[in-house]
Amino acid sequence: MKGIVYTSNTGHTKKYAEMLGEKLDLRVYSLSEAEVGLEKGSEIIYLGWLFVNKVKGYERAKKHFKITAVCGVGLCDTGTAIDGVRKANKMPRELPVFTLQGGMDKEKLRGINSFMIKMLIKMTEAKKDKTEDDRRMLYLLTNDKDYVGEESLKAFTEWYGNYKA
Repeated sequence: MKGIVYTSNTGHTKKYAEMLGEKLDLRVYSLSEAEVGLEKGSEIIYLGWLFVNKVKGYERAKKHFKITAVCGVGLCDTGTAIDGVRKANKMPRELPVFTLQGGMDKEKLRGINSFMIKMLIKMTEAKKDKTEDDRRMLYLLTNDKDYVGEESLKAFTEWYGNYKA
């Protein structure tokens, strides 16, 4: 394993990448750094932020590296939405996929991402009969919070221990 490569938007994915790097004793690279600093075809773990189940940077990373596992970081609860992430990114069944709850920091969002979050908040607020899922999503979108934590890495580190063995 040559390292951990990530793409981060508001910093939550970078935090997870750094935590994993320390925990697994692997070097951590942003995707741009890895494209310069690692050989093409190097074996990596890839972390990217989630946007409508798409793992940002995944397509670009898989053109350069052999990805052994993917972690998508988003607002969803850790360990959920894996099938949707796999389908949206056309990931092979044999590729281990994990999701990690990151957080929200609207101050760091720019351009279309900022606009889309604002629209999603408005649409959800306007719903007359909000479901429990609507209320939870509205809370996550409107309350900037960091959910990054080591407990979220448990499933991944268990997989990695078996992978390395």
